[in-house]
Amino acid sequence: MPHWTHVPGDTHAADHARLVPVKALVPHRFERFVPADHPALRHGLALNDAGFFWECHEILEAVWMVAPQGGRDRILLRACIQIANANLKSKMQRVAAATRLDAEAIALLDEVQARGPAEEAESFAAHFDANGLSGVLRRSRGGSPAGARQPIGLAIFAMT
Repeated sequence: MPHWTHVPGDTHAADHARLVPVKALVPHRFERFVPADHPALRHGLALNDAGFFWECHEILEAVWMVAPQGGRDRILLRACIQIANANLKSKMQRVAAATRLDAEAIALLDEVQARGPAEEAESFAAHFDANGLSGVLRRSRGGSPAGARQPIGLAIFAMT
């Protein structure tokens, strides 16, 4: 884990030294699917749940960039990235941005579910409860009376 959380405009630079080795685990391309147990993917999800939202985005984006185009895993990764971004925006008290990102994530999760079961049994999408995460997001909309919401975890939805 990084030594500190990075919040753009609020903290010093990100702890890139802790992110570079994780990004190095990402291959140049995933052929048919993103393996649910890939260490960079798992680390990215854990970063989010530990409150390292910007860092989670960095790692998951590296995985997303090499995921198969148009596949369920790529769509699901994008939803997770949007949730990490919404968590960060909420922490920064940018409620409207967090709400917009949550709505984008819900739409992406709906798309994953509409495609039906994943073809690859070992894929990220086959081992992730997109329906459960979508339900949590839908229930969290509106957040507290002040409009902020609690961070949404991701690793709990990654079934093993």
